[in-house]
Amino acid sequence: MSSDHVIQLLQTIDDDADIAALCDVLIDCVDGGASVSFMQPLSHAKAEAFWQGVAASVVRQERLLLVARDTSGMIVGTVQAVLSQPENQPHRGDISKLLVHRRARAHGFGAALMQAAEQAARAAGKTLLVLDTATGGGAEALYERLGWQRCGRIPDYALWPQGGLCSTTIYSKSI
Repeated sequence: MSSDHVIQLLQTIDDDADIAALCDVLIDCVDGGASVSFMQPLSHAKAEAFWQGVAASVVRQERLLLVARDTSGMIVGTVQAVLSQPENQPHRGDISKLLVHRRARAHGFGAALMQAAEQAARAAGKTLLVLDTATGGGAEALYERLGWQRCGRIPDYALWPQGGLCSTTIYSKSI
């Protein structure tokens, strides 16, 4: 991780500036074509409702929310580790919504967020993490560079935010 940014584990999301920044990151990623559960155009109201739901889940300790801040303290990236799993999978967690604003990419934020999420999940008692990502997207190279194992590909799993089917690649990592 570069010294020009910091990764923070949020216990709550009650700061209006943080909510606005998280919305900005999500909307920017969707506008940029990231297949992260939303279609274009993503309204600020829909993005805010999503983050309010995440905030409630964080308070219930179902997930961890990590953010990357730039030198000005602005949130430019985020990732979640979903801890709440079925009772026969207490050792497993899901990595969800690795998002980095396009203006902050190629500066190590994504890798720093992933490494911090792995450490936080391990501290929460998880030994196995899984994630899925759009096949052919830029994130695959990052995950593989960080030691994630490709498990397989599911064709026509989701839609690109502008429409059209995309495949999803599943990854796992023992931590």
